[in-house]
Amino acid sequence: MTGTAEKIDREGKYLTFSLAGEEYGIGILKIKEIIGMMPITPVPQTPEYVKGVMNLRGKVIPVIDLRRKFGMETLDFPERTCIIVVEIEGTSATMPMGIVVDSVSEVLHINDNDIQDTPTFGNDLKTDYLLGMAKMEGRVKILLNIDRVLTREEIAPFETSRAQ
Repeated sequence: MTGTAEKIDREGKYLTFSLAGEEYGIGILKIKEIIGMMPITPVPQTPEYVKGVMNLRGKVIPVIDLRRKFGMETLDFPERTCIIVVEIEGTSATMPMGIVVDSVSEVLHINDNDIQDTPTFGNDLKTDYLLGMAKMEGRVKILLNIDRVLTREEIAPFETSRAQ
């Protein structure tokens, strides 16, 4: 994403959370709920970042370990680990998905002038899942476009299983 990309209105409220000591944010409108860790049923032959599925009030939803998806060291789940249930854009409709994070921090209003475009890291590194970098209180919060953290190809198997 460079300055020539289409302008996205990034100002607004973000739920911030930590992963491996870094702070991230997801637009609050994408958040459905935050729950403590609960039993997750592993699903065979899924990518390593897919923890499995969970039963949330009668709905089976996929759960992604964001540490694994981002290639970070995995840990046993500490006490503050939780699941953020987000609504992501699938190919035909929105769908709920759980993402495992180390801990949830707070909801912040982030002004557009505090958000910088994602630096370019070369052509080989895909960064379209990053909305930008928010500078707040001397730290940087990485803002995620949760709809792009998983590619359409990665989301497709979940949509197929939901349709049946």
